[in-house]
Order: sequence, then structure tokens, then C-alpha cells
Amino acid sequence: MEEKKHKAKDAKDHECSVCGYIFDVKVENPEFGIEPPYKFEDLPDDWVCPVCGASKVEFKVCKK
Repeated sequence: MEEKKHKAKDAKDHECSVCGYIFDVKVENPEFGIEPPYKFEDLPDDWVCPVCGASKVEFKVCKK
């Protein structure tokens, strides 16, 4: 349980540099099979932007 709290604190939103889609670490995504918050780095390597299909490498940490 302590590890989950640590993950929540470290999780950061990421933005697609191609289309501007924001991957919000706090929004529930049932297809991931885990509860939020999510760490972007924990997504599978073959995950793609749901809007434009860009790969994970096209995402950058949001500047909030």
C-alpha cells in the first residue's frame, strides 16, 4: 500500500507533442486494469495516443 502512495505522488501528466492530447494520470482508464493514478512510464511500450496514434516517445511531461 505504501508503494501505491509513492506512485501517486510521482505520477505526472504527459502531453502528446503531435496532437496536444493530455494523458491525465488521475482519470480512470478501465483498459489498464489498475486504478489511478497511473505512472506514464508504466504504460506498455506499444501504447499509442488514443487521438492520433503517436507512440509514447512523442509524449512529454506537462509543464504545470
